[in-house]
Amino acid sequence: MLYLIGLGLGDETDITVKGLSIVKKAARVYLEAYTSILLVDKAVLEQYYGREVILADREMVESASDDILHDAQNVDVAFLVVGDPFGATTHTDLVLRARALKIPITSIPNASIMSAIGATGLQLYNFGQTVSMVFFTETWKPASFYNRIRENREIGLHTLVLLDIKVKEQSLENMARGRKIYESPRYMTVGQCASQMLEIEEMKSGEGTGGVYGEESLAVGVARIGGKTEKFVSGTLKQLCLADQELGGPLHSLVLLGRRTHELESEYVREFAVDKEGWDMIWKRDYEGRQ
Repeated sequence: MLYLIGLGLGDETDITVKGLSIVKKAARVYLEAYTSILLVDKAVLEQYYGREVILADREMVESASDDILHDAQNVDVAFLVVGDPFGATTHTDLVLRARALKIPITSIPNASIMSAIGATGLQLYNFGQTVSMVFFTETWKPASFYNRIRENREIGLHTLVLLDIKVKEQSLENMARGRKIYESPRYMTVGQCASQMLEIEEMKSGEGTGGVYGEESLAVGVARIGGKTEKFVSGTLKQLCLADQELGGPLHSLVLLGRRTHELESEYVREFAVDKEGWDMIWKRDYEGRQ
């Protein structure tokens, strides 16, 4: 059996009882280590589980999945995923490969950013499509997320923005030369995301297709949600461009408030505001009464 086991978002103790019992008896245990990170090291997991944990990086999962699936028709293999097993499409692909090999599959769900984001006080059924923000380069600034944010905004819903992480990535030069040299890990911050969003908004406005979110649009920055040091900061996108020091280390996420934000949601999120009086003013002007 191939078991896809969600680890939750915090530390080694967030695994479910069911998931832990499978880990303890599995022939091999893999930890997917590139779509997200847990807030503790692999060594902490190994001590808690009493098992060796094999790191499964992007290269292994996408190019050497046969190693993970080897003999899983006859033994139990545990594949650990930070958050929920199906929070990334890569894991769907692994399941399809297992199906093709007639390997039985079971998933053990857990908390993910998609559910844990409710800790902001924003109601989960008021969220629209989730989008991802990647690191911009001088020559590559993709804006495909913009239209989905526009669609959410048009029906008044919040948008959860998942921020890019770069783990075991090669530079273009090293990739072209076939050199197995990897860049240092990078994790996008709320400030970087907010700045890039405003950059794309300026570009779209120049093309006559802007007007989705501006400097005074309200948003919530989230750091290490589900962990002992989780942190929330709310304010305008312009204010959140400067919020990284307050939010601290990775992982970060961003929520753009929809125009149907309920008064109780605003009251809850206001407690995290950089400027509470400024929040009230913008809320009354742009959001109040538009549920």
